[in-house]
Amino acid sequence: MPRVTGLFIYPVKALRGHAVTSAEFDALGFVGDRRFLIVDAAGKFITQRTVPQMARINAILSADNLTLSADGAGQITVPRTAQSNDFVRAVSVWKSENLQAEDCGDSASTWLSDFLGLKCHLVRIGRDFRRPMLKSSARSGDLVSFADAFPFLIISEASLAELDDRLVENLAEPVPMNRFRPSIVVDGCEPFDEDQWTRLKIGDAIFRHGGPCARCIVTTTDQLSGERVGKEPLRTLATFRRDASDPSNVNFGVNLIHETKVGRIQVGDTVVAL
Repeated sequence: MPRVTGLFIYPVKALRGHAVTSAEFDALGFVGDRRFLIVDAAGKFITQRTVPQMARINAILSADNLTLSADGAGQITVPRTAQSNDFVRAVSVWKSENLQAEDCGDSASTWLSDFLGLKCHLVRIGRDFRRPMLKSSARSGDLVSFADAFPFLIISEASLAELDDRLVENLAEPVPMNRFRPSIVVDGCEPFDEDQWTRLKIGDAIFRHGGPCARCIVTTTDQLSGERVGKEPLRTLATFRRDASDPSNVNFGVNLIHETKVGRIQVGDTVVAL
């Protein structure tokens, strides 16, 4: 029976994530996951797609604060909740526009702007934030944080092993799981079984299939150095994982929507296809 072998939280969209042994979730997804966002002066989201050096920044949560750090740049700490002098900034993530986010202040903006070499701002989800999911697999009441489109992404270790075998056959280096920035990693199933899990139960929580995850240039970015390292794994994925309905996409991993809106899952939980 498949079991959860890894759980990952990414406090700031596009910055480094970290592994946890258990994770609470609420209506938006894992608590603490992608509750912060980096935006440009117009409020448009910024990711590793255009700024790969974002992968060099650690983002660690404590009970009260978010701490950002990077080699050679020191660190900065900002509160996880609103302060009296915060103001609301309208931001956008893909087609979700005019999202009401709390600006985290000039110090955070300066630290990030200096490190990344572009003018930007750090914002957080606050009490005025609401972002309904816009995908066809969404239902009334399904919400999401600053994630691209879905609250969760699940990948099996068997799928990565299959991909890495093919990479080696193509005389390329295998890639680690962090290139795909999953939320939930599972083992104990066949490669790409997750594609077929229409609904599943993880621990006591019910999830449903939101659709395949089309991969982008971020998968070619080393998640420690922030360097683009070639055309893999996209080139190999294109040989056997093209989307039948949109051949311009290559898929790896599955987006999930949680029907159980509040709960907790942990490493070791069983995964049952329903």
